[in-house]
Amino acid sequence: MRFLLTLLMTFVLITGSATAKTVIKRVPKYNGPEITQVLVDKTKRKMYLLAGTKTIRKFKIDLGFTPAGHKFKQGDGRTPEGLYYIDRINENSRYFLSLGLNYPNTKDRALADAAGVDPGGDIFIHGGPRYKGERGKRDWTAGCISVSDREMGWIYSMVKKGTPIFIKP
Repeated sequence: MRFLLTLLMTFVLITGSATAKTVIKRVPKYNGPEITQVLVDKTKRKMYLLAGTKTIRKFKIDLGFTPAGHKFKQGDGRTPEGLYYIDRINENSRYFLSLGLNYPNTKDRALADAAGVDPGGDIFIHGGPRYKGERGKRDWTAGCISVSDREMGWIYSMVKKGTPIFIKP
């Protein structure tokens, strides 16, 4: 009986850690210069990872389902514009890894409060679509910035919490 209990506990431990190891295995090792800023160009649908003024990597992106204009309220499908910061890192993301933005910031909250609306939140850079209705669409997110899962692995390994992200129209 003791042997079976030990075997069961070992199985649970291995199974739980195997899932985490699978995600971590898909994140490449980055040994280049520190990424000091992220630039998103909504019009070009590109994201640039920069070290100082030098572009280290660039990625094609998808945006919110109503990409034109600055995010103003929850449910508008817009991706924010302006200066934000990476404020959280999530390895258990619904969309294969994610980096959270500090949206809404103080200015966003003030604008939404003045209009009597909820500014929304939970804006992330994350991996690709997971659900049937999202696949094959351009600009399918609720306001986030999406890249392929493979690209998200690189971004996740390169961009640290606190990194500024500038999103231009």
